Amino acid sequence: MIRLLLIILFFLISLLAIFKAPAYYLWLLAIGVTEFPLLFAGITALLTLSGIWIQKYQLIGTIIGVVAILIYLSPIVRAYVVASGLKHDINIDFAQSDNDENPFSITKLFAGNKPLSYKNIQYVKYADTSLNLDYYPSQIIGKKPCIIVIHGGSWSSGDSKQLPELNSHLARLGYNVAAIDYRMAPKWQNPAPVEDVQSAVKYLSKHADELNIDTNKFVLLGRSAGAQIALLAAYTLHDKNIKGIIDFYGPADMVWGYSIPSNPLIMDSRAVMRHYLGGPYEKVPQNYFNSSPIEFVDKNSPPTLIIHGHSDVLVAYEHSRRLNEKLNRFGIKHYWLKLPWATHGFDYNLNGPGGQLSTYAVERFLSAVTTATP
Repeated sequence: MIRLLLIILFFLISLLAIFKAPAYYLWLLAIGVTEFPLLFAGITALLTLSGIWIQKYQLIGTIIGVVAILIYLSPIVRAYVVASGLKHDINIDFAQSDNDENPFSITKLFAGNKPLSYKNIQYVKYADTSLNLDYYPSQIIGKKPCIIVIHGGSWSSGDSKQLPELNSHLARLGYNVAAIDYRMAPKWQNPAPVEDVQSAVKYLSKHADELNIDTNKFVLLGRSAGAQIALLAAYTLHDKNIKGIIDFYGPADMVWGYSIPSNPLIMDSRAVMRHYLGGPYEKVPQNYFNSSPIEFVDKNSPPTLIIHGHSDVLVAYEHSRRLNEKLNRFGIKHYWLKLPWATHGFDYNLNGPGGQLSTYAVERFLSAVTTATP
């Protein structure tokens, strides 16, 4: 009986690989289910095999266990499907030659991520605060492009230490990486974070010789709230040295986003936006317009990489659909990587199904925008 109950529990957990999480802690669990699929499938397999000789409830437990295992493995199967088109499509969209690397590999699910050391640097000092960045120097000698990474956290939490694995990975590939802190809500509101991105670009350009930075080649990479900041900075600063933006599940349309609040069991999205923008939409509509990256896309906007999971329960998938449509309208080079099984924060595991595909897309995008001739 205990075996059956445990198998049923793991079956119910497996459904997070198919359906959106209905509550905050289940969303966190969904990241594990979808990006560590072999771990959950393995535990379920052990439970299933452990009682095959038991007569009572043997058959029903085994059937439920097998179904759960198949569901746990579904992100791997779906990753192969996405990977089959990703390599061709992103190379076509950015006029890149083909390469030998596969976007997804089973063996990489078992790989580790060894972090690189970084230097913490103060990049700006205001009258009431100062801000630092974590600098990961390129592991390849010479002047190299610089990726400015902007963390998530609902504009009110988080720091430059979030999800550092990609920073080390990109540094090994030959990019300088600067993961920045920025002024956060509710004390500071938009456009303070965008001003901080501008200050980071200025600091890194000023110290380019000692940091070995090619000042003509900056790329902004943001996650969640950080992606909104990255998009808004790239589309409004009009800095010709910002060659591209990488948008991990970012809110691109703040006006629309306020009108469709998220599940309150996950997050009070309207309260988050009020803290960041100084009030509800009804009272400060211009603040919502001014913070919507989608409103500032024009024919001169930099190339954009959009990455979003369809099961995202914090930032609606619709944000990326709207941004994709606007970029299409103005003929901006871009690519939208759609991950049908993935939820918010899927890239927590760089070697998971979503982590592998997004890392591949980031690599190809960076190669395209930092080597393109003006």
